[in-house]
Amino acid sequence: MSKLFEPYKIRDIEFRNRVFVSPMCMYSSKDGSPTDWHMVHLGSRAVGGAGMVMVEASGVSPEGRISPWDSGMWTEQHAREFLNINRFVKNQGAVPAIQLAHAGRKASTAQPWNGGGPVAISDGGWQPIGPSPIPFDTKYPVPREMTETDIEQLVHQFVASARLSLAAGFEVVEIHAAHGYLLHEFLSPLANHRTDQYGGSLANRMRLPLRVTAAVREVWPSGLPLFVRISATDWVDGGWDLPQSIELSRAMKEIGVDLIDCSSGAMVPHAKMQIGPGYQVPFAEAIRREAKIATGAVGLITQAKQAEKIIADGQADVVLLARELLRDPYWPLHAAKQLGAELAWPKQYERAK
Repeated sequence: MSKLFEPYKIRDIEFRNRVFVSPMCMYSSKDGSPTDWHMVHLGSRAVGGAGMVMVEASGVSPEGRISPWDSGMWTEQHAREFLNINRFVKNQGAVPAIQLAHAGRKASTAQPWNGGGPVAISDGGWQPIGPSPIPFDTKYPVPREMTETDIEQLVHQFVASARLSLAAGFEVVEIHAAHGYLLHEFLSPLANHRTDQYGGSLANRMRLPLRVTAAVREVWPSGLPLFVRISATDWVDGGWDLPQSIELSRAMKEIGVDLIDCSSGAMVPHAKMQIGPGYQVPFAEAIRREAKIATGAVGLITQAKQAEKIIADGQADVVLLARELLRDPYWPLHAAKQLGAELAWPKQYERAK
């Protein structure tokens, strides 16, 4: 029996298997709203057999987006425009999910196929904000240091986005606290040089991510799962690291988080990462063991037997695939066949099974 293709239940939600679609920016939204591209992109992965399909990092405010072309969830219109997509995803047997985010000092950037990098205010960009006035890189603008008022507003924005996500039909919310974006910036000493209650000690640096998460958990229904994505390490001496991630994960569990989605890096541009197949799986394994919380493994997971081993060996509870699912939206159907597992095909495709 394949462990990868066993059903998995969190709170009241049962996932048909443990292959989840990682949130991936499409840079194809219009004023934060999904387009036909999102219907096809997300719908294809649901048709392809994934247990959960997660929407890209979606800004809790216009200024919270990574780029002007990113998804958002700050108006009722955004919620309405995701309804049909989520209805289709659910009808195909997958659980619809969304990652809520604020890009912090890495906001207002161009689409990668247009060179990436900052978008000037004169070209439709905006001034980014951050815990401290430290730019991401030499070519990036200095972020405006957040005030206490900004921090209170941010908490309210995440709460409002969670409520809108529920109205949109999402059944899982993930809070983005990874990849050098705002909540990760508060966690990392590399970006957070504050001297108030939100900077300095580990407890202070964790304060805002925990506040945001606790506030979202209060308004997110008790029967629905709440995930948090973290960068388990900055891959830089003196930065955020695995021991701190374990402490954060323990605290997240206490306030009702169900799963830690374990990524790494992207706090600073020139970190030396040790990349290889499954290179981030040990982070998920350590956090699962030490913090006693469910984890998701990500990063260069491409083979069916590789994913099966991660689950069977107890290194993580689910795997989240990104680029492999861009290459092959039907990876779960093919993986199930390789592992001898039964995964229903859409009736429209059964003749090709």
